[in-house]
Amino acid sequence: MANAIHATGLVKRYNDVIALDGVDLVVPAGSVLGLLGPNGAGKTTVVRILSTLLQPDSGTATVAGIDVRTRPHEVRMRIGLSGQYSAVDEYLTGFENLDMIGRLYHLGRRASRDRARELLAQFDLIDAADRPARTYSGGMKRRLDLAGALVADPPVLFLDEPTTGLDPRSRTDMWHTIQTLVSAGTTLLLTTQYLEEADLLADTIVVIDHGKVIAQGTADQLKSQVGGERLELTVSDPARFHDAVALLTPRGVGEPMLEEQRRSVVLPVQGGASVLTAALRDLDDAGIHIDDVGLRRPTLDDVFLTITGHAAEETADATSERAR
Repeated sequence: MANAIHATGLVKRYNDVIALDGVDLVVPAGSVLGLLGPNGAGKTTVVRILSTLLQPDSGTATVAGIDVRTRPHEVRMRIGLSGQYSAVDEYLTGFENLDMIGRLYHLGRRASRDRARELLAQFDLIDAADRPARTYSGGMKRRLDLAGALVADPPVLFLDEPTTGLDPRSRTDMWHTIQTLVSAGTTLLLTTQYLEEADLLADTIVVIDHGKVIAQGTADQLKSQVGGERLELTVSDPARFHDAVALLTPRGVGEPMLEEQRRSVVLPVQGGASVLTAALRDLDDAGIHIDDVGLRRPTLDDVFLTITGHAAEETADATSERAR
């Protein structure tokens, strides 16, 4: 399978801030790469370079076999891009937005109008086709924005945090839409902060932090690096909290995370239900009572706490914003 995206040694600096520090990426045609990382990690900078909106300071990249630095116009004819924030014109109707994009791609009047109607139907926006986009909900605007990225039927699509800010139902709808596109053969590079999103959509995940690739693999491979599962429990008696920690720690595969004020213990474990059963038996034998217990898969924060030593912050400071 040929590579739809191939980047080697991408570097980008903004004054003293290193946004990218030697990023390598390979995305086979027809596959989905999830670029995972917190705000300020460099995800958007990667997308901007690959979509020809930004020049790297060093490194090389090709998209659909075309060099992004020497032949940017040809690259743009083969890609679609949907950024973090909707790029629709809120004073135009949904139909007018898509028709305008078709004209900009020089599809011609009739082809542009036909394509606009086709995409409005595909994205369940027919009933809102003649309404100004400013009357759309957040989820509808995101769908219209994604439809705009598909007007020219590009073989390669870049989606930069496409579900950030959406409510759970709109996010689920967007996931379904993306899965439909991928099943039709589109190559997709998806940036996200959500491990759940990458888990659902991506064939391969690349974790980026402070402009560097720090891990890559499937979602299951990344989760296995941080311990497989998390055993969580709340101790009833504060006086027995440290007894419970001492008892449980040998059954873990990493250091426990403690919140003594809440009497909470989170322990990386492997072995699933058998570990949970053994832990409960140990606590019962020691006469330590618990208020709550559960076993869960790792979250995005678990991955980042293990790999980087810090959580995946939901908001970025000014320096991080510049690095994006």
